[in-house]
Amino acid sequence: MAASLSSTGSVRLLTALARSGSLCSSSGSRALHVTAVCCKNRAARVRVGKGDKPVTYEQALAPHHIGHRKGWLSQHTSNLKGEDGAPERTIEDVFIRRFMFGTFHGCLANEIVIKRRGNVLVVCALMLQKLPPQKFYFLIGYSESLLSHFYKCPVKLEVQTLQDKAVYKYL
Repeated sequence: MAASLSSTGSVRLLTALARSGSLCSSSGSRALHVTAVCCKNRAARVRVGKGDKPVTYEQALAPHHIGHRKGWLSQHTSNLKGEDGAPERTIEDVFIRRFMFGTFHGCLANEIVIKRRGNVLVVCALMLQKLPPQKFYFLIGYSESLLSHFYKCPVKLEVQTLQDKAVYKYL
């Protein structure tokens, strides 16, 4: 098929499709839904403003830079050839992220990185120092024990605390 069709070429194409019956639905009526082409990828991008919006390193880089300039937020071997369980790992990652967000509400400074090493599940997080240290220690132990019980494997939390959010640049 040519890169661009003239109006008569597109009419001929639609007529041929209609005759072959590929445009007919189960009710017998003809329908074709056509939308405009959108070549821009806008997902997971931060809009550029007046230069007063602080963004982190993860937010500043576009999604197509994953694996080149920034790393994956979930590291496991389920995506390798011959390995099973990729959908289960994704659901587990979503649960862990929501659990951590709810447990340490308002204290997460950046995205959570989840690593699976053998049978051990390692959760790395940057936290803001909004709680006293005793409460942090309690919540870390609580999270490790509860997640270990849920997933029936050792879970380790690697936490670093910061005074303020780490700003990479302003957009």
